[in-house]
Amino acid sequence: MKTPRATKFMNVNYTKMHGTGNLILVVDRRHGGGSPPSPEQLRELGDAATGPGFDQLMWIEACDDPAIAARYRIFNRDGSEVQQCGNGVRCVASHLANENGHAQAFTLLSPAGPVDARVDDDGLVAVSMGTPEFEPGRIPFVAERRASRYTITAGDAEVDACVVSMGNPHCVLHVDDVDAAPVDELGALLERHERFPERTNVGFAHIHDRRRMDLRVFERGVGETAACGTGACAAVVTGQNLGLLDEAVDVRLPGGQVVVSWRGGSEPVWLTGNAEYISEGIMDL
Repeated sequence: MKTPRATKFMNVNYTKMHGTGNLILVVDRRHGGGSPPSPEQLRELGDAATGPGFDQLMWIEACDDPAIAARYRIFNRDGSEVQQCGNGVRCVASHLANENGHAQAFTLLSPAGPVDARVDDDGLVAVSMGTPEFEPGRIPFVAERRASRYTITAGDAEVDACVVSMGNPHCVLHVDDVDAAPVDELGALLERHERFPERTNVGFAHIHDRRRMDLRVFERGVGETAACGTGACAAVVTGQNLGLLDEAVDVRLPGGQVVVSWRGGSEPVWLTGNAEYISEGIMDL
C-alpha cells in the first residue's frame, strides 16, 4: 500500500484543456494559495497512467498589481519549470475569460514578463509573446558571435540551424519534408547539446511560401508534442530574419494551425490560435 505524502493541501481542482493539441492542465490557485507540485509529483501527474496527463501544467496565482489579471508558472511533465508556453498561456487566458462569459482583453504576468491577451467571441485567443532575442549569450547559446544561421555538430551529422529565444530557447532546422524529419532522434540530440546550457526546444520547419509553413517541434523536457506555440513563433521570426516569410504566417502543426505575426524590431510577436476545454477534475497534492 502506498504511503500518503505529507502535503500542504489536498483536493486541488484542475481544468484540462488543449491549445492546438498541446495538452495543458490549468490549475487556478488565485484564491487557494499553496505551492506547486514537486518535480516527483509533476512527473506522476503528467503521466496519463498515474495522473490526468499533460504536456504542460499552468499554475495560476494572484498578483498584487491591479493592472495584472493573474500571474502564472509553467511546468513540463518531466518536472522542470520553464519560462514561457504559448499554447499554455492561451489556455490560461481562455480559462479566465470564461469566468466572465464574454470576450475580453487583459494582461497576464509570466516568468518571462507581461503578456497581453485578447479572447474573441469565436474562442480564438491572441497573446503577445514578447520580443525575440537573437543574441547568443541571452538565449543562451554558445557562439562566438551572432549569426542568422549556425552550424551545429549533432552525433555524426552537421546541421544548419537558426537559434532564438522566445522566453525559452529554440533551435530551428529547415527541412524538405516535416513528415520525414528525424524529430525524435535529432531532437533528442540537440535538446541536450552542450551549446545550449539550459537545453533547447527543437523545431523542424518546411516553408511552403511566404505565408505558409509546416512545423513539428521536439519540446524541451517533453519530447515531440502536437503543437508548440513558442516554437511556432521561433520558426516564423527566424524565417523572417532570413527574408523568407511575410509579417503574418499560417503555421500548420500536427495538432492544428496557429497564426504568428511580427512586425520586426522591438515589436512583440503575436500568436493566435484556439484554446479548447477537455474536462475538469480533482487531484490530491
